[in-house]
Amino acid sequence: MLKIWSMVRFTSASGQKKKKVTAAQLRVQKDLSELSLGTTMRTEFPNPDDILNFTLTIEPDEGMYKDGCFHFSFAINQNFPHDPPKVKCLEKIYHPNIDLEGNVCLNILREDWKPVLNLNAVIVGLQFLFLEPNASDPLNKEAAEDLRANRDAFKRNVRKSMAGDSVRGESYQRVLK
Repeated sequence: MLKIWSMVRFTSASGQKKKKVTAAQLRVQKDLSELSLGTTMRTEFPNPDDILNFTLTIEPDEGMYKDGCFHFSFAINQNFPHDPPKVKCLEKIYHPNIDLEGNVCLNILREDWKPVLNLNAVIVGLQFLFLEPNASDPLNKEAAEDLRANRDAFKRNVRKSMAGDSVRGESYQRVLK
């Protein structure tokens, strides 16, 4: 059987071959065009030709993490939207749902991911983690225990960690603006 599409050469007006756009790239492009980030968030693309890998900066303006600046790397594979994006926090953070290696515990990044979800849903989920840390589904068990046992002490530990101090023997980098 003759495969017509394999015989077609994708060329531009200058005669150079064009790169094929994948389904994942098209979906990410659509998701990015529909984002409404507001003033507390922004995206950055280290390689402008690669929209599947980017950084999201969140600067909460309310809650316990107010005045912090947090960066998340997004790595999206070619099977997106069937697979969720891989999201990591680039700063060490004292948070019950983000471990010290930057792994994020957000249900829609794991078992509750569905192809109908988009990047905006993930970003809203990350933003919500800063407003309402969840002690019942922790990655950082010590932070979750502090949050459950004494909310005020947890808040003090969050502020100390964001200022670059140590909490429970763990050193943190300064993330305050």
